[in-house]
Amino acid sequence: MTTPLPNVSTKHVLLWINSHLLCYKGRVIAAIFALFTAAIAWLLLGQGIKYAVDSGFISASSDTLNQATLLVLIITVIACMATYARFYLMTWLGERVSADIRKQVYSHLLALPPSFFAELRTGEVISRFTSDTTVIQTVVGMSLSMTLRSIVTFIGALALMTFSSPLLTFCVVVAVPAVLVPIRVLAPQVRRYAKASQDKVADLGARIDESLHEIMTVQAYTAESAERMHFSNKVEMAMEVAKKRIHYRSLLIGCIMCISMTAIIFIAWVGARQVLDGAMTVGELSAFLFYAVMAGGSVATISEVIGEVQRGVGASERLYELLTTEPDIKSDNSQDIVPKVKPGKAVQIEIEHVNFSYPNSSPLFNDLNIKIQAGERLALVGASGAGKTTLFQLLMRFYDPSAGQILFNGLPINKMPLQGLRQHIAVVTQEPVVFANTVLENIRYGQPQASDEDVIKAAKQAFAHEFIDNLDKRYHTQLGERGVKLSGGQKQRIAIARAILANRPILLLDEATSALDAKSERMVQQAIDRLMVGKTSIVIAHRLATVQHADRILVLDKGKVLASGDHATLMKSDTLYREYAELQLLS
Repeated sequence: MTTPLPNVSTKHVLLWINSHLLCYKGRVIAAIFALFTAAIAWLLLGQGIKYAVDSGFISASSDTLNQATLLVLIITVIACMATYARFYLMTWLGERVSADIRKQVYSHLLALPPSFFAELRTGEVISRFTSDTTVIQTVVGMSLSMTLRSIVTFIGALALMTFSSPLLTFCVVVAVPAVLVPIRVLAPQVRRYAKASQDKVADLGARIDESLHEIMTVQAYTAESAERMHFSNKVEMAMEVAKKRIHYRSLLIGCIMCISMTAIIFIAWVGARQVLDGAMTVGELSAFLFYAVMAGGSVATISEVIGEVQRGVGASERLYELLTTEPDIKSDNSQDIVPKVKPGKAVQIEIEHVNFSYPNSSPLFNDLNIKIQAGERLALVGASGAGKTTLFQLLMRFYDPSAGQILFNGLPINKMPLQGLRQHIAVVTQEPVVFANTVLENIRYGQPQASDEDVIKAAKQAFAHEFIDNLDKRYHTQLGERGVKLSGGQKQRIAIARAILANRPILLLDEATSALDAKSERMVQQAIDRLMVGKTSIVIAHRLATVQHADRILVLDKGKVLASGDHATLMKSDTLYREYAELQLLS
C-alpha cells in the first residue's frame, strides 16, 4: 500500500528544478554571463545604428560611415559568439537536468512496493519518464534561456529608450500593462490544459504498453478491431484536450502580438512627429525604434515561450508527484538489525498471530500462526484465493500485516532494513522473469559480483548449461524482451540458476513445473531439488512430486490453516486435502 499521489505546488516544483541546476553552478554562471553579454551587445547595436545614421549618413561622411559600419560588425560578432555560448550551455543544462531527474525519480520508484504499480499503470510511468522529461529538457535548455534573455533585453531596451526619448518611453510603459493582462488571464489556462494533455498522452502510453506486451492474446481473440477503436477513442480524447491547450496558447500569443504591434506603430507615429518638430534626430528615432522593436520582440518571445514554460511546470509536477510519493512500507535503518546467518545456513521462520487484508477487501488472514523450522521443506496446498501467494508477499514485506508479526531467527522482519531482509530470500515463480539482457547478466542478477565461472557452475547445477552452450553466443547471447528466445523450461532453469547463484537461506517457490512438458519438468525438478538443499523452503504445490518431497504440507483455505502433515497422513485424515489432491496433484 502506498500514499496516494500528492498534490504539489508550482513553488515546490521550481525549487526542485533549481536544486538540480545548482549542482552545476559554474555552467549556470557562465550561461548567465553569456546571456548578459549577448543582450548588452545587441543593445549596443542600437547606439551603433544611431551613430551611423547621424554622423555618417546624415552628415555624408564616408569615413565616419565606414567606422560606424565596422563598429556595428564587431558588436554583431561579439553578440553571435555570446549567443553560441548561451545556447550551448543552456541546452547542456537542459539535457543534464533532465538526465538527473530521470535517475532520481527512477531510483525512488525502485523503492516503492508492488502495490503502487498495481494502482498506477507501468505505461503511464514510462510516459512520465519519456515525454515529461523531454518537455523539462526543452524548457530548461531553450524556453528558460529565451525568457531570461528577453527579460534582460526588454529592461535594457527600456533604459536606452528612456535615454533617447522619455516621452516615447512613457508611451511604451503605458502599453506594458495592457500586454500583461492576457498573460495573467490566459497563462493559467495554458498550464492547466498542458498538464491534462500530458496525462492523456500517458494514458496512450499505458494502453500501447499493455496491448503490445499481450499481442498474442489480442490476436488470438481477434480483438484487433476493438483495440484499434479503444486506442482511437483515447487518441481523440487526447486531441480534444490538446485543442484547448493550443487554443489558449494561440490566443495568448495573438493577443500579445496585437497589443505589442499596435503600441509600436503608435510610438513610431509619435516619434516621426517629434522628428518633424525637431525635438529629436533621425538617428535617435532610428535607435529608439530599434529598441522598441527589440522590446516588442522580447515581449512576443516571452508570450510564446510562456506556454512552453507552463507546459514544463505541468510536466514537472507529474514527475515530482512520483518523487514525493511515500511508501507505507519503509526500511527501518535506524536499528540496522539483521539475523545472524552464516552463508548456506537455513533460517527459522515464525508467523505469529498475523492479520491481513488487501485494501477495500475483507480480511484474508485472521490470527494466522505458522512455525517453519530451519531447513524445513514446507508445501502450501489450497484453492485459488487461499492466501498462498499473499503469504509470500508478507514474507518479503511487499505488504505489512495489520496485526501480529513475522520473525526470522527470532527477529521481527519489520525491524530489519528492507534490503537486508530481502537478501535472505530467493524467489522462483511459476512464470519466471527473464530480462532483455545476456544469459550471464540474467543468472547473476541477484549476485552482481559473481564471476563467469560461478555463473557457469550455477547453470550446470540448474541443468541449464547444455542448452546455453548451444545458443549463438553461449553465455553472451541476448535473450530478448522477457526471454522471448527461450522456451518455458529454459526460462525456468535460468531462474533456478539465478537462485542457486544467489545462495540465500530462504527459498520461496511458486511451483515451477506445472506448465512444462514431461522432459522439461523432470530436469527442472532435479534442479529444484539441488536448489532446496540446506535452505528453508516454502513451496506453492501444484504437482504430486512436490508434496511427496516436502517435510510437511499445510492445507490453506480462505486464509486459514486447516490441516498439517505429510502426504500419506493427509490423504487419510483430511477430506479437503484428499479432494484437492485428486483434482490437482494427481491429475
